[in-house]
Formats: sequence, C-alpha cells, structure tokens
Amino acid sequence: MNTKQASADELMALEEQYGANNYHPLPVVLDSGEGVYVRDVNGKRYYDFLSAYSAVNQGHCHPAIIRAMTEQIQKLTLTSRAFYNSQLGKYEAYVTRYFGYDKVLPMNTGAEAVETAVKLCRKWAYEKKGIADGEAQIVVCENNFHGRTTTVVSFSTDPEARNHFGPYTPGFIAVPYNDADALAKVFDGHKNIAGFLVEPIQGEAGVFVPDDGYLKACAALCRTHRALFIADEVQTGIARTGRLLACDYEDVHPDILILGKALSGGTYPVSAVLSSREIMDVLRPGQHGSTFGGNPVAAAVAVEALEVVRNERLTENAFRLGNIFREEMQAYCARSTVAVAVRGKGLLNALLINNAEKKDLAWDVCLRLSDNGLLAKPTHTNIIRFAPPLVITEAQLRECIDIIKTTIAAFE
Repeated sequence: MNTKQASADELMALEEQYGANNYHPLPVVLDSGEGVYVRDVNGKRYYDFLSAYSAVNQGHCHPAIIRAMTEQIQKLTLTSRAFYNSQLGKYEAYVTRYFGYDKVLPMNTGAEAVETAVKLCRKWAYEKKGIADGEAQIVVCENNFHGRTTTVVSFSTDPEARNHFGPYTPGFIAVPYNDADALAKVFDGHKNIAGFLVEPIQGEAGVFVPDDGYLKACAALCRTHRALFIADEVQTGIARTGRLLACDYEDVHPDILILGKALSGGTYPVSAVLSSREIMDVLRPGQHGSTFGGNPVAAAVAVEALEVVRNERLTENAFRLGNIFREEMQAYCARSTVAVAVRGKGLLNALLINNAEKKDLAWDVCLRLSDNGLLAKPTHTNIIRFAPPLVITEAQLRECIDIIKTTIAAFE
C-alpha cells in the first residue's frame, strides 16, 4: 500500500499491526507542522499544546533551525568521535558559555543524558569524594520521570514504568518530592550519598510545582554533605517555564545539568550533560561515549536552536503568556464543576479535571479539544498538560483559552 495516499484509519492500522505497544496516542494522524500549528493527513489544522513534550519550544519546523540542519546535512553528517569535526568544538564552547559551565558531554536522547549523569556522579564519588567502589547511593524523588532505560526504571515509583522489567539496578534511594526535610534525613542516615537527582518541576507527574525554596534548600544540603545536585531539565529547560532553566527561579546552579528535547528545537535527537571541569574530568578517553553524540548535524542544530531562544526572547514570552494562561484558567476553575485547578510555570501548565463520576473524563475532554482544533494529552488519568510552542502570540493564546473553556463547558 502506498502510505502517502493512505487514510488516517489505514495509517493508524499500520501502527497497530506492526508497531509495539508503547504509547496511547490520540486518534489524530499528523502530517505537517509550522510554528504553533500542525495539520493532519486530511488537512485539518490544530494548535499544538503538547509541543512533543516540550521538545518543540521554538515551534514546528523553525526556518532558521531547518536551514542550519539542511546546510550541515548536505556537507557532513557523522564521523563518530574517532575524529574531530568542524562543528563540535564551536558548539561545545557556545553551549557551555550559554549555560555557565566549564564542560559539556554531548549525547542524543534525554534518557541517555540521565544515564550519563548517573555514571558521572558515581565516578566522581569514587574518585573525588572517596566513597568505596560500588557503594555510592544517589537520592531520587518519588513520582519521578527520567526516562525508560533499565537503570532509570529501577528508581521509578510508577508501577507501569517499573513492573516486570527487573532485576533492577541498585544504588538509589527515593524520597518524597517537595520535602527537603526528607532529603536531610537521608543524608543524616547514610554516609555514601553521591548526589541528588531531581526535576525542578515534575512534568510527567502532572506538572507538580514544588514550594518556593525547595530547590535552594536541597542544593544547600548537597553542598553541606558534599554531594552533587543534579537537575534534570530535559523538559523544563530552555525557556519552557519562563526562565532559561527552571532552577533559575531559585538561583540554583546545578553541579550537573541535564538538557535535551528543545536543545534541537525538536528537529533531531540532541541532549547534553554540563558540569564543572573538576567533575567532568573524572571521565577519561574510552570510559564513556556515543557514536552519534556530538555529531556535526547535532552541533549545528543545537547552536541555532539556542540562538532562536535568545533572539526571539522566548523565555520572556513564556513567562508573560504563562501568567495570562493561569490567570484566565484560574478564573474559569472558580466557577467550573469539571476544571478543578490549574498549576504550572511559564508555558508548562496542567489543568486538573474532576473525574469522580467518570474516570476517563480527561481523555474525553482531550478528544473534544482535538475536534475543536487543539491538541493536548492527559496524564495520570485526571490531569491535562498544556505546553504550546513558545513562539505562540498573545492573540493565539487567547484563542486557545477560549477553545479550552468552550470545550470544558460542554462537559459541565
């Protein structure tokens, strides 16, 4: 069958027949995108309010990023790290200065970057802190989401992500999120803590925003106990929350910073681990690497993606429009029986749905939203995440707010 001429139903059937079960997508088959919009195979246009889980902060197919990518692809795509390439050094200098670090280790996916940070933290603990080999512990948070690898699901508390994937990797201690006292107790009770890995805002948990001061308190505990503060900003970083990094809200500079997703504007898998020279230099040639990590296409794309964020003032736009979105939705929630509350920072927000009478109500709302030209996705049954591309204008945002209000009103 010629898939270019296939219907939406035929294309979805192909995925059902030949693809493994891993996601539960909305029944929409997308074919193109530009800025804040995507179109399906039938030509219907939608506002994208998921942004590929915040990978498309710069908007779909941003012309500057596509141009940088196209030019580099036509010249050189991959050398592996067996050789130098003409783009990597320039990117490394650019990204470290951009975020205020000494060194970067380039990887491809967010999960790879998390794994890299775990390895880096452990090696630092053995060689710099003096923890006995094999005894290092890394503290994580309950309800975390850091990826899908075997190591990462080993410290997940989500049964769907974890169950029947053992045996699990040891060396992790889970504490409640948004509870610095719980972290302090772990430090007091364990002598081999190498680091603390945390999402500044828990995205997959439903945009759970911690109390003001939580990150600063945790970072201070890490300094006191000479452990590394590791921030997973794969989803929250690169302007999404109205700051370049979500940690910037509390002036916290992580010892290890993990980035991905919007580092490429959603055009290519690019991730990065940034740290100080003292920490990063525990890695020596041959001890960690990636065939594709740091390839010239990734390097060229990432530089342009970050240039777009700065030149188009996307951080400031996310901060201003996020305040408008929450103000409008809070006012609606005050009189709604379906929409309970809204929470978030910048343009990473979640709407809590009252599903007491119908468990799948949030899913039904998302289906109706798609009918009305807006794409969003529920998480944890009763939470709808709203995260449009950061290039969205105020007029577009207000149109989308009207769509959301009108859609929910039909379920009141």
